[in-house]
Amino acid sequence: MESFERFVAVALESEGYVVSEAVKFPAALQTKKTAYDEIQTHDYEVDLVGARRDRLVLATVKSFFGSRGVAADHVDGTTTNADARKGYRMLNDAAVREAVLAGAASRYGYETSQIEMRLYVGRFAAPTKGTHEAKIRQWCANTTVGAGPIKVVGVDDVVAAARQVANHKRYRDNPVIVTLKVLQAAGVLNVPLPPEVGTPAT
Repeated sequence: MESFERFVAVALESEGYVVSEAVKFPAALQTKKTAYDEIQTHDYEVDLVGARRDRLVLATVKSFFGSRGVAADHVDGTTTNADARKGYRMLNDAAVREAVLAGAASRYGYETSQIEMRLYVGRFAAPTKGTHEAKIRQWCANTTVGAGPIKVVGVDDVVAAARQVANHKRYRDNPVIVTLKVLQAAGVLNVPLPPEVGTPAT
């Protein structure tokens, strides 16, 4: 599990989910050959899967710390950079989205209406201007998969949820939680805790 994914896993756990590492789902897709029909099957990886009684979350996690960040045209698939578009194909390719959704429903026994897709972002491109974040959130809000629109979760919300978990007195040997507890004890985390987030549905 990649480092930022560990933070996301803790945030998902704070919502009552049991979290699995990366899972691959097969998708049988029509190729672009024009001479004849051809179907090829490829595996598409979901970075994290969160499960609870009433909901399944399929999470795409992009950290991009120290780089440009997550760009809007990569997420929505309008970029001319095929490799960049491919990295978000589970979001921007309707055929892949539906295949992954159906595969998750079949494998885990949920209705598609109970399955939610999320995009977790460590850094958005052009974070000062905020233009990419706004476009990504708007595009995802207009793209319905399973339970509803694709949910976008930024680093601030991920860290806030993780801090709430780390603030509990009980000890857990989890690298994210222990790191936050160490930083808190050292007085580094001097930002007040936000209102509690991620309370599980009852």
